[in-house]
Amino acid sequence: MPTSTSEAVRVAVLADSDTRWKWGALTARRIAPSTSVALSGFLLRGRATPTARQLAEVGVRADDLREVTGNEFLRAMKDETYDVVVLALVGGGVQAMLHGLAALGLERRPVVVTGYVGVVYEKLSDGLLLRHGADVVLANSRHDAERFRAVYEGVGADACAVTEAALPFLGGAPYQAEDGRDTVVFAVQPSVPESRADRTYLLRRLVEHARRHPDREVLLKLRSKPGEHTTHLEELPYQKLADRLPGGLPPNFRLVYGHMGEVLDRTDLLVTVSSTAALEALHRRIPTAVLTDLGVREALGNHHFLGSGLLASWDQLDGGHRPTPDAGWLSRQGVAADGSYDSAFDEARKRVAELLLVPALPAPAPYYTPTTAPGYLPALLARHHLAPDGTPLAGAAPKAEVTGVRRVVRDAVREVARGAYRHGVQRVAPVIRRMGEL
Repeated sequence: MPTSTSEAVRVAVLADSDTRWKWGALTARRIAPSTSVALSGFLLRGRATPTARQLAEVGVRADDLREVTGNEFLRAMKDETYDVVVLALVGGGVQAMLHGLAALGLERRPVVVTGYVGVVYEKLSDGLLLRHGADVVLANSRHDAERFRAVYEGVGADACAVTEAALPFLGGAPYQAEDGRDTVVFAVQPSVPESRADRTYLLRRLVEHARRHPDREVLLKLRSKPGEHTTHLEELPYQKLADRLPGGLPPNFRLVYGHMGEVLDRTDLLVTVSSTAALEALHRRIPTAVLTDLGVREALGNHHFLGSGLLASWDQLDGGHRPTPDAGWLSRQGVAADGSYDSAFDEARKRVAELLLVPALPAPAPYYTPTTAPGYLPALLARHHLAPDGTPLAGAAPKAEVTGVRRVVRDAVREVARGAYRHGVQRVAPVIRRMGEL
């Protein structure tokens, strides 16, 4: 274990999508109690494994980066030495890795950290209990920390792991209006809203806004290109809907990709349904609107912004309205526009430093066990090729690393299979659903 703040802390980050890789890697650097971090990245093989383009767009680099299965990651934890492990996964993945790490029986195990990528507006209890057992469960705000502790205490589970922090990717220069610039950005979400009608409606209103304001630059900020997946499935990419929009697109309307921070550098109004991009914009004091056109509903996630002062409709925005955020709400949500952001991670750094000094941490002890959840846990672990005791299922043990030509062929076959899966999700599945509705 590191003995001084100048000695490198060895951190492994396991992530299952581009967004979670960004959160996990930036979190690792924020909470490490050292000025030096040796960062090893592990990308969990699956439907949302990020492409090279997505990784480049995220812009967060590791000292080494490899794609693995869950069992291959666990073998790496046994064969290699790490001080801290950040599990940037969906809840089920976190739970499986916690049981897998416990089953390794390591004499000296790493400190295990996990948390949420953004706004927590659904599956609060389910997601939290699946993360229980980590040494540190990061909350992105005081509001979240209070909710997290209430869930754990409500089932009689230890809540000491809950640690208040903030989203690790907030930052950038404070907003300043520039003469001659007037840019509106709509930050899309892969799965909100879901229906073609709702997504077409939002796109149509954005295009109409551009036509109403020909001197204003209107940008549709996209998360991924067709065929790529991010944290959530996107069956109806806005790119394809835009191609089919009657009347075409006005000259002041553009589709853009790229790092969100770079897009915010030239944004004068950020509009979204419920994207975490709203918090990024608010942190920089960029005018921000959360749409109410489709209702304020849990399914959309915009109910999270109740009391924020940000709720508005396209009709209001077309008329020139700019929402004014509520200062109290911003403070509770960890949006530290007052300059205290850098200190938001002090508690997490302190907790990790204290845990690193423990000679031998006990094995992770999740709330879910074969005793407390015999009808739930075994199937969940089996999806990650683990037995109920956390050991690899028969035939699931990782094999020696493939190299040379065999690796090239294997990776090519894997990419073809992944592409076929994405085609099925984005093309075949919607057609089957439409046929079923006839």
